[in-house]
Amino acid sequence: MDYKRVLTIQDISCVGQCSMTVALPILSACGLETAILPSAVLSTHTAGFTGFTVRDLADDMPSINAHWVKENIKFDAVYTGYLGSKKQIDYVLNICKTTLKEKGLFIVDPALADNGKLYYGFDDEYVNENKKLIKFADYVLPNITEACFLTGIEYKEEYDREYIDSLVLGLKELGAKNVIITGVSFEKGKTGIMVYENEKYSYYEHQKMPNSCHGTGDIYSSAFVGALMNGKSAYESAKIAGDYVVDCIRATAGDKDHWYGAKFEPVLKNLIEKVR
Repeated sequence: MDYKRVLTIQDISCVGQCSMTVALPILSACGLETAILPSAVLSTHTAGFTGFTVRDLADDMPSINAHWVKENIKFDAVYTGYLGSKKQIDYVLNICKTTLKEKGLFIVDPALADNGKLYYGFDDEYVNENKKLIKFADYVLPNITEACFLTGIEYKEEYDREYIDSLVLGLKELGAKNVIITGVSFEKGKTGIMVYENEKYSYYEHQKMPNSCHGTGDIYSSAFVGALMNGKSAYESAKIAGDYVVDCIRATAGDKDHWYGAKFEPVLKNLIEKVR
């Protein structure tokens, strides 16, 4: 495999094992040169912590981009996660336009909602701005809640295959070339990933863990990108990433003091073995 360079654009939550603090080590472990562009800096993530600090870094993006263009820096893929504000959307698109290689991939994790609700600080206007990213995405990786907000389809706790297919088609209508929806469960005790790649559907099902952890969406997306950039298909990447998340959740189970994230580091070797 060629030595690939990936740019990831998302926030740095200094404590909390999410976003950039999981993306950088996971992508690097997958053998990728990983460049970063922080969208914001937070003292902690916003789930469960109070009084956290936030600094939006949107105003720094144009000058960073200009420097990269001057230095003729190019990326094999651009992977976005949590973006701090609406104004960052157009900046991200311009970064892709000016620094993504001709056959490079634009991979979007629209990290804006979960469990039927938008994340702290986001509104419908922010959702609409994110649709611009979907329009140009080679791969989009939402959970069911995010897919619902982006497509305007009603969020449901109980659903069937037809409902999931409607979310996929809705994202395709927004412009996404390939769609991977996480947290899709058709059977009690099981969950999985619906993959739509090259006009074909596939579904990977795995065990649903009794405990959950913050940040597993970021872990999943980073592992997916790591596998994809190593030449795996979207289905293979979805399977590898899904299994890795299960490993991370299992490694965290039973530690009541570790409520804020998943222990992804001790089981990183499992991901490396499957990807490499």
